[in-house]
Amino acid sequence: MELGLKGKVALVTGAGSQIGFGKTICLTLAGEGCDVIVNDINLDDAQKTAAGVKALGRRSIAIKADVTQKAEVEAMVKKALAEFGKIDILVNNAGAMTPEKPFLEQDESDWDRDITLNLKGTMLCAQAVLPGMLEQGYGKIVNISSGIVRIVHPVVSAYSMAKGGVEIFTRQLAKIVIGQGINVNSVASGWSLTNFDKRDKELLKARFLPETPIGRGTEPQDIANAVAFLVSDVASDIVGQVVTVDGGSTMS
Repeated sequence: MELGLKGKVALVTGAGSQIGFGKTICLTLAGEGCDVIVNDINLDDAQKTAAGVKALGRRSIAIKADVTQKAEVEAMVKKALAEFGKIDILVNNAGAMTPEKPFLEQDESDWDRDITLNLKGTMLCAQAVLPGMLEQGYGKIVNISSGIVRIVHPVVSAYSMAKGGVEIFTRQLAKIVIGQGINVNSVASGWSLTNFDKRDKELLKARFLPETPIGRGTEPQDIANAVAFLVSDVASDIVGQVVTVDGGSTMS
């Protein structure tokens, strides 16, 4: 299937990890013909991902920015526009999860970190790219969520609350901008063996594998494939949806 992404310009946040979703999203979009702006708070790692994009024959720059800081996000978008002239695609991938602890042991900093990075960061990046998308009458935004939103967790999790907010934000923003040529959707990922979850990998498998019908964790390529589809015009009739990619672990 031809996705029609050749010549598009994509901004992917949190794409520095060399085993994470973001890098694979960048390389997959590059393989479909996109030029890619690689964002991460760690510039060295972002440059490694950008080098991978260039190796596929596409243009790429790495930009260090903390997505929780409005001024840094606006500066990132300004630099990207100066280099490429447009941003057609935004993938809000940057995120983190505070280690789990009992609810009565949690403090404000636990909630502030998860909600600020996962939810506010998504909002700030969307807000920064939207003026350009509205001006050109075209844009695709995909926000990365998590299947944890659909699980009654044994621990009250600020991360799951933040990702629930991302999904509500996705639906509300989608309704506002779809009439102006901009699609907004979300991809909810399953558990994975990237370095996102800092717990021991064998403990993760022991915890989640029995609940995952496909018999494995979600791979970065699984998420990247879903993102590439949603940011293409092949998916132009998909609006304000959460596409769950988790091997069946949250089937109801």
